[in-house]
Amino acid sequence: MKEFSFLILLGFSFLFSNGQNFPKLDESFRLKQLTPPNGKIRMVLDTDTYNEIDDQFALAYALLSKEKLDLQAVYAAPFYNSRSEGPGDGMEKSYQEILRLLKFMGKSPEDFAFRGSDKYLEDISQPIRSEAALDLVEKAMACSPEDPLYVVPIGCITNIASAILIEPKIIQNIVVVWLGGHGLDWPNQKEFNLRQDVLAAQEVFNSGVPLVVMPCQPVVSHFHSTLPELAHYLKGKNELSDYLYNIVVEYSKGQEAYSKVIWDVTAVAWLINPSWIPTDLVHSPILTDQVTYSVDRGRHFIRMAKSLNRDAIFRDLFKKLAQ
Repeated sequence: MKEFSFLILLGFSFLFSNGQNFPKLDESFRLKQLTPPNGKIRMVLDTDTYNEIDDQFALAYALLSKEKLDLQAVYAAPFYNSRSEGPGDGMEKSYQEILRLLKFMGKSPEDFAFRGSDKYLEDISQPIRSEAALDLVEKAMACSPEDPLYVVPIGCITNIASAILIEPKIIQNIVVVWLGGHGLDWPNQKEFNLRQDVLAAQEVFNSGVPLVVMPCQPVVSHFHSTLPELAHYLKGKNELSDYLYNIVVEYSKGQEAYSKVIWDVTAVAWLINPSWIPTDLVHSPILTDQVTYSVDRGRHFIRMAKSLNRDAIFRDLFKKLAQ
């Protein structure tokens, strides 16, 4: 808040502009939207759920944190790695994984779980009109700057970029909290979520949408757990916690002295308690075609996480999963 007040006192009113038809947000407005949230908020979660094992923890955590979060929709994001045959197959597998988790939690998927894009963004003049992108546009347009919708992508950012390109006005009514890329000083940005769809990431950074970034290296990469810890807090507690524990065991493939980063949880954790993940206001980087960040101190501000309280987040997560 001090950072915001200081800029207002200086009369800072930089207007972001670019080649696309995005609304020009006054910088004071953007900084106000980037103030860490207090009270209960509305959110949607965009997730490549089948990609690894951490998205499952993040979805469960969001649904179990009703004291702070009103989760209004879950979107399946595309991904392509050894667990899929292509982006569309990855999206469909993620959608089916979302349905499995919702069943464990007694939550109906009707008007709640939506399929996302079956490919990556190829042309900014042709946003991908998936169920997820269109639902996001509808929900965002029903919100207001005074009561924004928090959009939490924890995979590639295709669905969110498409929604912004379909209806640029939504950047006035949303705050995006993305786990993607690395820190500003990291040698490159070839992190899985970002490199899957570089064009989509470029559009989100360039749009001027209020944006909070959870960089993988060197920040949320510290959010590790081990099989003995997970067994102690989750195994045998309930069907959901057993499922989460077992998918980590399967993913570990019997490795010794094994620990697993469960970093997707951190984007949800910041909304629950921003003090667990301190952030700084920084100028939005330019994401180059070489998948590196270029610094331009004339750019608009975003928030970027700089550290995290690993124990506090896991304490809250384990407590809720074991209920």
